[in-house]
Amino acid sequence: MVEADVPHAIELLVGLLGLAAFVAIVARPLRLPYTVALVVAGLAVGIAAGAAGIPGLPVSPDVVLLVLLPGLVFEAAYRLRFAELRRWFGGLALLAVPGVVISAGFVAIVLNVATGLRLDLAFVVGAMVSATDPAAVVATFKRLRVPPALSTIVDGESLLNDGTGLVLFAIALQIVVAPIAPGGAVVAFVGTVAISVAIGLATGFLAARIIALVDDHLIELTISVVLAYGSYMLADVFHLSGVIATVTAAIVLGNVGPGRAMTATGADAIDTVWEFFAYLLTAVVFLLVGLAIPPVRLLDSLAPIAWAIAAILVGRAVVVYGLLGGASRLARGPGLAEAVPTAWLHVLFWAGLRGAVAVAMALSLPADIPQRALLQEITFGVVLFTLLVQGTTVGWVVDRTIGATAADGPGVGEAPA
Repeated sequence: MVEADVPHAIELLVGLLGLAAFVAIVARPLRLPYTVALVVAGLAVGIAAGAAGIPGLPVSPDVVLLVLLPGLVFEAAYRLRFAELRRWFGGLALLAVPGVVISAGFVAIVLNVATGLRLDLAFVVGAMVSATDPAAVVATFKRLRVPPALSTIVDGESLLNDGTGLVLFAIALQIVVAPIAPGGAVVAFVGTVAISVAIGLATGFLAARIIALVDDHLIELTISVVLAYGSYMLADVFHLSGVIATVTAAIVLGNVGPGRAMTATGADAIDTVWEFFAYLLTAVVFLLVGLAIPPVRLLDSLAPIAWAIAAILVGRAVVVYGLLGGASRLARGPGLAEAVPTAWLHVLFWAGLRGAVAVAMALSLPADIPQRALLQEITFGVVLFTLLVQGTTVGWVVDRTIGATAADGPGVGEAPA
């Protein structure tokens, strides 16, 4: 960025935040989900600008993946607690690893059979839309009254499978360029995830140790910001998963820091500032999602978009009801000691929102990849469906399946089936 561009960047940021505040005020009396309202506002601005002959705002995938995403996943993961994670870790692992692969496979096979899209290209689309989006899911569930354990499962899945989805996307692109053996792909996938987790553990514990040596809440807050972006960039330098590293680091600091390494003032400062920071990042993310998606382009790809939507819904049903629901009833053990209530499975199925991460992956597709425009349009169409249809009705699904009283229930067994 040249020096002359700095004032324009600041003006753009202020404009986006002002628009976000306006949208929030308008959306509240309409009972429209804030994230959905932001996407609609972004779409409207993009359409109006196009009609007026104004060049659209170029949305760089690096802005989403390197600037906005680390802060969003850090704030959400920081609030996850070991006690709930241990209780459901087995289920989260099923959703985050085999669940993502199964969903991607469903999309790839359906697109290949129904539309004739090359299987390797179809798998790229599957990788882009297979993982639920943490920004979309966490922002949506913050406004719903659901049992804390269910919220942990939904939040944890979106944070973990987002990282595995990005790893799968990188492998899918590699397959298009230079096909690799299935064994090599598995080794690359498992190795990337494992080393990324190790980086997150190391940086998280290191940050907690450093924070324990200071008693200034501003320094503690500063270290948390360095941890959020530093763990991401460290993993990214080695071509690993920055999301997995940041999520792991945030979980470590969130469980080791408050009441132990941190001062009470520092813990309060981190909670307050990061909540505000995440609110701003969420607003910018969803406005950019709307601005990045050209609705007119989607009209030419309605058939493959419809097939992809059907595939993600069927794949999601298999993963949630078959994989998670079946495992929780047939193979209980550590990390999945209780059967997941059927009502919760309904919510998990419909809460599989896609958002900014899928859009960023689509924008980052290499310029020379075959049928790049079609791959982007299918991904954009899936994102819009999940945000505008599922995002606006997930509250209704929660009310119909769980009910307001279930949010006060203490245990899984007391949730209605």
